[in-house]
Amino acid sequence: MRLLTFTRNGSGPLIGIRTDEKILDINEAAKIAGESNLPTSMKDLLAAGLKGMNRVRQLNSKALNDVSQFKNAWYDKASIAYLPPIIDADKFLCVGKNYRKHLEELQRTALIKEIPQEPTGFIKLNSCLVGHQAKVKKPEGIVRLDYEPELVFVIGKRALGVKKADAFDHVVGVTILNDLTCRDLQQREVASGSRFWTAKNIPGFGPLGPEIITMDEIPDPYNLWMTCSVNGEERMRVNTSDQIWKLPDIIEHFSQYIPIEPGDMFSTGAPGGVAVGKPNAAELFLKPGDVVECAIEGVASLSTTIV
Repeated sequence: MRLLTFTRNGSGPLIGIRTDEKILDINEAAKIAGESNLPTSMKDLLAAGLKGMNRVRQLNSKALNDVSQFKNAWYDKASIAYLPPIIDADKFLCVGKNYRKHLEELQRTALIKEIPQEPTGFIKLNSCLVGHQAKVKKPEGIVRLDYEPELVFVIGKRALGVKKADAFDHVVGVTILNDLTCRDLQQREVASGSRFWTAKNIPGFGPLGPEIITMDEIPDPYNLWMTCSVNGEERMRVNTSDQIWKLPDIIEHFSQYIPIEPGDMFSTGAPGGVAVGKPNAAELFLKPGDVVECAIEGVASLSTTIV
């Protein structure tokens, strides 16, 4: 199932299910079906757990089986504007330094001082998130704007003190983050020892989406190819098997003392192949007019235009 958050004709945030080129407005469909008390936000839907997910699955089946009755709840994909799938997560934790090839290029460019011995991370702020097909402004004075396609796991069940063996019981699905990074600022923050990572939290520097793909559509999350292309030219293609810390390691580590709630997210790090690690980096940094496509190959693609 493909779950998304969107707007249409100036409406407030809506939640839906995508089937091919059509979007089902969950709440409009619920009215037609006489369903009551369905969640109206993605975070609330995930908090409703398996019962909530089963209700929307059944609602989607009804709408697919009787398109004419539910015609007012179906929208063409082209008629909506995408928002981040979760716009109000309590915690969006980004795991850093998690791909072997990326660590090698960061060491070469002095953007890390040492390889960590356990998962590390930083917070991605909700205020920097934008949806699929967003236009992201390149800040004035910034020269080295870089792309980072990342696999994101979305939490669907509260996790506190969870062990590795049970980690995937708490995951509802995956999505994609383009963790846009200002290398100019990042280099200064590394030198100063800052852990806030302004370089990754500038407004617009968190394209996320286009949707949450539930885990039943992801047979093996550690045999996925993450790709990134700029203006149609493939810049990187890396398998998620190259991750050092897998999702079970990440959940066990971060849930030791802090509760991880439904709707929280873990981004699992940038693969190797970013612009800053290339000998011709100056030619590859993003500039206005560039269209960046970050994808889970064969599964989903997230598009961003730099302006």
